[in-house]
Amino acid sequence: MRRTTLILAVTLGASCATPALAAFTVCNQTSLPTRAAIGRFDGTSWTSEGWWTIKPKSCAAILTGPLQGRYYYLYATDGGAGTWEGKTFFCVAPDSRFKSAGRGNCAKRGFDRRGFFEVDTGKKADWTQNLSN
Repeated sequence: MRRTTLILAVTLGASCATPALAAFTVCNQTSLPTRAAIGRFDGTSWTSEGWWTIKPKSCAAILTGPLQGRYYYLYATDGGAGTWEGKTFFCVAPDSRFKSAGRGNCAKRGFDRRGFFEVDTGKKADWTQNLSN
């Protein structure tokens, strides 16, 4: 009877365990709120999307689920002197939430153009990117 109870307890415990959620997470290690946008290529087309506001000294999952690609592109700003940017350009909306298909003709489509920096995730299903001063 004790053995059956133990086996049942182990089986129930294993079936109730919550799997770890994969995500692309951005951690803001600065003292100011930061807005972030992400760009990616899905094998067929380019997409950029944002804005996620990340509170100081906190993290936010901006993509959830296992990551599909190796390279992602990130742009972030605290609205002042802190800007994390790069040489891969994507379209962004100046202030509001957005999702933009493609990387070209930003102005003609009502978007601004910003340079994003490349993040090599090494094809990991989960990634955390830190932003610091």
